[in-house]
Amino acid sequence: MAGIDEPVAAVLRRRIAGCRDLIACERLSAGASQETYRIVISTDAGERKLAMRRAPGAATSRHGGYPGLATEALLMAAARRAGVPEPEILWVLRPEDGLGDGFIMDWLEGETLGARIVRDASLAAVRPKLAEQCGEILARIHAIDLDATSLRARLEQLSPEQCVRATWQRYQALDTPQPMIDFTARWLLEHLPASVEPRLVHSDFRNGNIMVSVDGIVAVLDWEIAHIGDPMRDLGWLCTNSWRFGRSELAVGGFGAYADLVCGYQRVSGKGVAAEHVRFWEIFGSFWWACSSLSMAQHYRTGPDRTVERPAIGRRSSECQVDCVNLLLPGPVALLAPDAAPASVDMPRIDEIVTSVRDYLRHDVMAATKARTQFLARVAGNALDIVLRDLAVGPEHRRRQVERLRLLLGEDGDLEALRRALVQRLREDRMALDHPGLADYLREAVVNQVAIDQPTYSGFKTALANAGIPSARGA
Repeated sequence: MAGIDEPVAAVLRRRIAGCRDLIACERLSAGASQETYRIVISTDAGERKLAMRRAPGAATSRHGGYPGLATEALLMAAARRAGVPEPEILWVLRPEDGLGDGFIMDWLEGETLGARIVRDASLAAVRPKLAEQCGEILARIHAIDLDATSLRARLEQLSPEQCVRATWQRYQALDTPQPMIDFTARWLLEHLPASVEPRLVHSDFRNGNIMVSVDGIVAVLDWEIAHIGDPMRDLGWLCTNSWRFGRSELAVGGFGAYADLVCGYQRVSGKGVAAEHVRFWEIFGSFWWACSSLSMAQHYRTGPDRTVERPAIGRRSSECQVDCVNLLLPGPVALLAPDAAPASVDMPRIDEIVTSVRDYLRHDVMAATKARTQFLARVAGNALDIVLRDLAVGPEHRRRQVERLRLLLGEDGDLEALRRALVQRLREDRMALDHPGLADYLREAVVNQVAIDQPTYSGFKTALANAGIPSARGA
């Protein structure tokens, strides 16, 4: 046995009734915040599959306002009793188990990859039913008794304003000036929901955190950021474009209609749903994920998980920022075109070296590996595509930002100094959100950045459509 196999086997023999031995323990590619493992054991009745969730590197899972994996296990058990589809929790890890924070549960069969859920032919018959089923499940989650389950004492209670300010402060601590994030924070604080009835909020209920089979939703996953707050946050997050996986025309997870979601929710909860209330949380969802994506890059810098996945997720911030542009500032934009042939006397050129490494990862490494290693090779190849696009248009993109910011701010400086000056004015409420030229700068800066980071993203194509530009230019 290698790695964590030995301590896992010891825990299973002690804690799982009838367990004889560990057959396999494989870390899955899913899960950027927590580790997820597929486990196969031999028992008195034959082979049995289990799943384990734990904090990266055997760390403590509770940090910031997060409740921790022990509370996550309690949440899943409470949801299961309330009629929410969930696996049975078999064991919550203890310090003496030597595996850090986490828990072991039954393995359920189903699809969890959002892109497959919205496209796989085998799920075609059930897809039209998922939005309504999501509404029903969310209504059951929001009705869970916080006192009877002992969850009130374990979870933070957050108002909409606290959610916005805490997210904004977390982003500011990263010390990276991203003006569209500050603009969106200001907009959210100026449009807070007027009335909120605090309930249990899953906070990460979305396509990619539900398990789907041909019969419908079989499990709700990843409760690690649950809290007490505005239940409409869950509906808005489910509708956030990041989790539509390219099917932006289908507002609910890329698989269903908003009306079906509301129908299922109202039928079970008996409560109405205001579209503008949900829209606020949809905008917040893009804002929150823009900030959280940057946090992933910070986690790469500080550890404990320094995989190639972390900085790659950090570059997804521009995807969420372009969604904020589309929701708040749609309009014309000038899209930069890459140079047809990079000028260089070097042989090979830098772009040729990067291309050769990318192709090696995609064609050789991926073919010779599987599971998480294969997944990370794909991520690494995609990261090198970002480098190639930045080599092609990045210098001109940054030059134009400097030019626009000097006009907008009426002051001189390099790009970093000018962006810092702009975000400071936004944070201190010294620039109105409708200040002349602000929307134009933000729109052009964000759209051209996402063209570098991820030109196949659906929000980028929406931005081009809003600007009257054929999407083929960004393909």
